[in-house]
Amino acid sequence: MMLSNLLLAALPTTVEWSPKMAIVMIAANIIAIAFGKFTIKYPNAGPATPVPALFGGFGWPAVLGTASLGHILGAGAILGLANAGAL
Repeated sequence: MMLSNLLLAALPTTVEWSPKMAIVMIAANIIAIAFGKFTIKYPNAGPATPVPALFGGFGWPAVLGTASLGHILGAGAILGLANAGAL
């Protein structure tokens, strides 16, 4: 019982979803895609996406890589902003 109370006390509080969070996540993904557009040497390598123009000419590896980076950046930004009280 005491161990479970200790573990519960160590868990951070989470914030409720809001449109501000969505804007932060979208902005982080746009930044990651723009970063990928200028830094990936072969963005269209690998399997092609169904509509390449819709995905900026990226292949699936570039789409998954930039979206993953965007979500990591977005989660960090959301947690940081929520901890600072800005969200």
